[in-house]
Amino acid sequence: MGESSVGGALVPTSNKSEAPPPSSSGSTAPLPPPTAPLPPTLTHPPLPPPSHPVPPSSAEEEAAESDMDKDMLCPICMQIIKDAFLTACGHSFCYMCILTHLRNKSDCPCCSHYLTNNHLFPNFLLNKLLKKTSARQLARTASPVDNLRRAIQQGCEVSAKELDGLLSLLVDKKRKMEQEEAETNMQILLDFLNRLRKQKLEELNKIQNDLQYIKEDIGAVEKRSIEFYRAKDRCPMKLRMLVDDSFPAKTLPALIDKHNNGVTTGAHNLQGWMSLANTRNKVDVKAQASSQGFRSKDAYGGSDSAYDTNSGLSAARKRRVHSQFNDLQEFYLQKRQHWAKQFYKQENKDPNAMSNDGYNPGLEDFQSVLNTFTRYSRLRVIAELRHGDIFHPANIVSSIEFDRDDELFATAGVSRRIKVFEFSSIVNEPADVHCPIVEMTTRSKLSCLSWNKYTKNHIASSDYDGIVTVWDITTRQSLMEYEEHEKRTWSVDFSRTEPSMLVSGSDDCKVKVWCTNQEASVLSIDMKANICSVKYNPGSSVHVAVGSADHHIRYYDLRNISQPLYVFGGHKKAVSYVKFLSNNELASASTDSTLRLWDVKENLPPRTFRGHINEKNFVGLTVNRDYIACGSETNEVFVYHKAISKPAAWHRFSSDMADADENVGSYFISAVCWKSDSPTMLAANSQGTIKVLVLAA
Repeated sequence: MGESSVGGALVPTSNKSEAPPPSSSGSTAPLPPPTAPLPPTLTHPPLPPPSHPVPPSSAEEEAAESDMDKDMLCPICMQIIKDAFLTACGHSFCYMCILTHLRNKSDCPCCSHYLTNNHLFPNFLLNKLLKKTSARQLARTASPVDNLRRAIQQGCEVSAKELDGLLSLLVDKKRKMEQEEAETNMQILLDFLNRLRKQKLEELNKIQNDLQYIKEDIGAVEKRSIEFYRAKDRCPMKLRMLVDDSFPAKTLPALIDKHNNGVTTGAHNLQGWMSLANTRNKVDVKAQASSQGFRSKDAYGGSDSAYDTNSGLSAARKRRVHSQFNDLQEFYLQKRQHWAKQFYKQENKDPNAMSNDGYNPGLEDFQSVLNTFTRYSRLRVIAELRHGDIFHPANIVSSIEFDRDDELFATAGVSRRIKVFEFSSIVNEPADVHCPIVEMTTRSKLSCLSWNKYTKNHIASSDYDGIVTVWDITTRQSLMEYEEHEKRTWSVDFSRTEPSMLVSGSDDCKVKVWCTNQEASVLSIDMKANICSVKYNPGSSVHVAVGSADHHIRYYDLRNISQPLYVFGGHKKAVSYVKFLSNNELASASTDSTLRLWDVKENLPPRTFRGHINEKNFVGLTVNRDYIACGSETNEVFVYHKAISKPAAWHRFSSDMADADENVGSYFISAVCWKSDSPTMLAANSQGTIKVLVLAA
């Protein structure tokens, strides 16, 4: 059975076999009367009762309101219309927006219809709708408290009983919220106290460990001190025993009298002289024993003139310790903790293992540092020379280097000359002018020198034209010239372990490795920043440190240059120098007025040294086993102990030129170099003055 619509009425239909035959008139059969029941086969299911309209969902309401909000936007400022005004052409705008527009143009912003201020009319209906919309949005976004407050302020009729119930709910809610807040506050406080206790326990544990280290070391030092005192006591006792076993004291005056009176014979005279000599020697020994005895006494609190001198030196060294106490304390604990970890890692050794003489290795390391640090406090000038013509404007010494045996040193700079001097003649033969034993002229200003540590007479130079040259100072001729760098080359260095290899760095952002046996470079490393300094590791021919203008130091293994082994960051400006103190210790200088010490083996955090001024110039950097020295733009040389962040000694260059007062601010130290395993160093400044300095107490 189906249904079809004819003339808007529902007409029941049936199958074709059951359809009545059409009448002769061709019209449809009349409907049965309403009261007559329909046959079972023609009954229609009852229609469902009319349902109530489904209210729109919240999403639909939001969509409708969003569309309405769009219609209420001002076409000029694209915000909800404020103080709506209607134009003659039927568009609505904010009153201030349309007035501002009509000051510049006389048309409608929407349809460009001609428009003036006289064609504006208040849109009261739209303003009313806007107020209602705003109130509805405010009610939707307001909190229940705001709604309740608004309802009470608007005079909502509420009975006293309802108010009591409402107040009771509010009081319960308030009490519950206060309890939750109190619990939260207590939990926060408890967490803080637990964390503070944990932190302080860790600090206490660390302090207890440090105190244990100190206690052990005090015991070891006191034990060694007692052994020293006992050794000093044994020495004068042996001397006194030697005096007691000598000739009887009564024979001494007789021998002296006989000698003085001249009565004895030749043999007896000879015997007297021998006895007198022996007696004098014994008296001297006795005096020495007595002196030693007093010194031993002084060690426990006595005093004499010799001890006063030693006490003065000791007091000065103690003052140096007190002035750098914090740095020394940090270094001591660092060494002790390091060795404690080393012992802990070694399963076959006792964590409290000591060396043969009772000293912990960490204490030995610290004592070595303490001894070297307190030994010197100043720099003393022992020789001075001028590097060139005193009236020549270009006297800056860019590089100064000792040769393999520390017998010769070479200088180079903007004067386009390499000068080689004999160190002993400079120190032992004071003169106003010292002439170099070798002088070689170059085509360009020089930036760096490097002696070959195997072939004594070979030296390499780099210049401002980007050329790296290997010279033979015996023949005063160049052996090799490498011209692959495209810009100024700042640094060159010979390998200590492979004397035929050298490395250079340039402003063309390239590091190149050369071999003296071939003309082209062996290896090239492309970087993104200017190269200021390169240095071979003294214990390896495949590890190179590179300092660059991007504030970083890169440590490369030349067998794999795709990426550096380490990248050391911390400097805030260009890294001007890199130098190795040992196979694992690397020092760097930067124009941020700091030096830094790095561990290239364990990649440990660096130590930073401050005290000198270096913001724009190359002021030199040199290192030895324990000390780091650099120049300053204050025309001073600064020396740092590698374990202490503050200067250990410094020396100011004084000018002897007539216009010194006018130009003193422009002078700076330009190059420094230590003599190997010695407290002696060379320093040169921008005036061309070279001084031989030595560390002194």
